[in-house]
Amino acid sequence: MKFLRYILFPIVPIYFLVTWTRNKLYDSNLKKSTSYSFPVICVGNLSVGGTGKSPMIEYLIRLLKDHYKLATLSRGYKRQTQGFQLANAQDSAKTLGDEPFQFYNKFGKDVLVAVDANRQAGIEQLRALSNKPDVILLDDAFQHRKVQAGFNILLTSYNQLYSKDLVLPTGDLREPKSGAKRAHVIIVTKCPDTLTELEKEQIKNSLQPLPNQLVFFSRINYSKVVYSAEKSMALKDLKAFTLVTGIAKPKPLLAFLKKSQLEFRHLKFEDHHIFTEKEIAQLATLDCILTTEKDYMRLKDQITLKDKLFYLPIEVSLDAPDLFNKAVLGFVNS
Repeated sequence: MKFLRYILFPIVPIYFLVTWTRNKLYDSNLKKSTSYSFPVICVGNLSVGGTGKSPMIEYLIRLLKDHYKLATLSRGYKRQTQGFQLANAQDSAKTLGDEPFQFYNKFGKDVLVAVDANRQAGIEQLRALSNKPDVILLDDAFQHRKVQAGFNILLTSYNQLYSKDLVLPTGDLREPKSGAKRAHVIIVTKCPDTLTELEKEQIKNSLQPLPNQLVFFSRINYSKVVYSAEKSMALKDLKAFTLVTGIAKPKPLLAFLKKSQLEFRHLKFEDHHIFTEKEIAQLATLDCILTTEKDYMRLKDQITLKDKLFYLPIEVSLDAPDLFNKAVLGFVNS
């Protein structure tokens, strides 16, 4: 795969020029972008997948849900439906996509969860509801320039900073790194517990944020408890399991499990993988399965797996949560 990416390097300048030109057309108002009189917060990245957008959306939900009527709006990647969909009790990962379905499972009583590939149309539909939201969180919409969010949160992974990456197809950037200028906040995600202040300064120097851009550092907090459809148990009591992942970058999870001295083997699938009947049958032969919460959304309705399928929740923590919360709440209340 890496060899193929190097072969495709001549395409990089073309991709760069196309995406750079598109951004310039929006920046100069030659292409129309809609802004809103109510708070719209976008969580996104410059690279393809794996920066921790879903945990960040969940952080914002916990921060805002008790004080505002809140909605999340996602694309609904790999769902089997089209257009606008407002989550309800009949929905599944097939109708919403795994990440929005995860939001609905955890926060559906407090938050409106919707999907629409056209974020502009999705916002209009949400605001047309009788119980319209006060605040809308856009999941993975940084490149959706038809919508101009009032507050952009840009994520970049500690192990793959956008400042050290190239655009597709040789690199992982969806657009040139100059697109980071649209962010109000930049968060370096998946940082190690040992991150020092000197390293933070070095990373900031690499990212070269604008004077008005706040930079934060976050890390993943893994639960000490795993959950199934019927029970929960301590992670340390999970013996000789198979880890099944369909996420972009499982390395941090692997490192955590190995550090916890757990005995397991790993079955890796592509991000948002749709499991076939044959694969489900193969998984059903295993004694115990641990997966991510996102993958669990796609596997939990498989009857043959219910008594052996567990998921490990995660949350994010920030190095300066009070300052970050103040920035978000300041925007929402402005």
